Amino acid sequence: MSDWPSHGGRPEQVLHRLGLAPDVQVVDFSANLNPLGPPPWLAERLADSLTELSVYPDPDYTAARQAIAGHEGLTPGQVRLTNGGAEAIFLAAALLARRGVRRAVVVQPTFCEYERACHHYGIAVQHLGLEEESFELDESRALDAMGEADAVFLCRPNNPTGTLIERGLIERMLSAGLRRGTTLVVDEAFIDFVVPNERLTPLLARYDNLLLLRSMTKLYAIPGLRLGYLLGGESTVRHIAELQLPWSVNSVAAALVGALLEDQNYLHRTQSWLDAERPWFQRELEALGLRVVPSRTNFLLLQDGAARPMSALLEHLARCGILARHTHNFIGLDGAWLRVAVRTRQENEQLNEAIARWRTS
Repeated sequence: MSDWPSHGGRPEQVLHRLGLAPDVQVVDFSANLNPLGPPPWLAERLADSLTELSVYPDPDYTAARQAIAGHEGLTPGQVRLTNGGAEAIFLAAALLARRGVRRAVVVQPTFCEYERACHHYGIAVQHLGLEEESFELDESRALDAMGEADAVFLCRPNNPTGTLIERGLIERMLSAGLRRGTTLVVDEAFIDFVVPNERLTPLLARYDNLLLLRSMTKLYAIPGLRLGYLLGGESTVRHIAELQLPWSVNSVAAALVGALLEDQNYLHRTQSWLDAERPWFQRELEALGLRVVPSRTNFLLLQDGAARPMSALLEHLARCGILARHTHNFIGLDGAWLRVAVRTRQENEQLNEAIARWRTS
């Protein structure tokens, strides 16, 4: 097993792995969080919600589910609040195992928790690789996969590539899945960053073999609060509720859901910032001789065009006070790429300057 951390946002572990002092201050490009920070009203709202600590949460999280349902155009019965996106992933795998699923396909390279959740519930995993150059999903292989397994997990937009499987292909996979009895689990953790809107929520009305997973961590920059949710047909969500541990989401976090979703100004400000910053950042990185995968979300996957090892760049950046995300535990990337979040202009310029120094070293 690799001794590299399996998630971003763990600078002390990466610095230790590189032989650097774990308390060195770094700009963290390894975690895909909104650099605008949490909404400005959140701190005051958190302080006001401390009274919730003396009361047990509503076990059904009725108010939060109603807020999500209204936001998504669904019924509350189609929504389950979860302790971050990770719990949603494990609940999806638990449901599949209860239904007798024994084999699932995971589209790779991608987030490691899909495979981990499947293994936890005794589901064998088969890998379906994206195309090497474009990181697109080949349609014939995808449709074949829908017939070879009982479930398919994919991330849209995908982590770590930032690529987005087109909606038409998703629909054709779902149609094939209805004929063959295959469930499609789609993680939309980064969908809020995609413009124009690419949410698959409307497909739930036509496909009962679709499960959607969401995270509120990335957009609102609140990983410590652990908020996410799962969307599906009412019968499916009811069965998932039976598998969920009681009170898995604390009352303080649950009380914030409605206000977060109502803050459309924050969402639009984030999307406008990213729409300007990401293309500029990509052009600057490409001008430095890096290959950058075109992304639809708030991070970029990059590789050296001159075939210099990315492990050397990872260490160089760390010594410059910048932490990128290694790819040692992304199947098919095997450390040959780096992933960097799109951060503020000043921080992105700092990264570009460090890479320029590496180029001349």
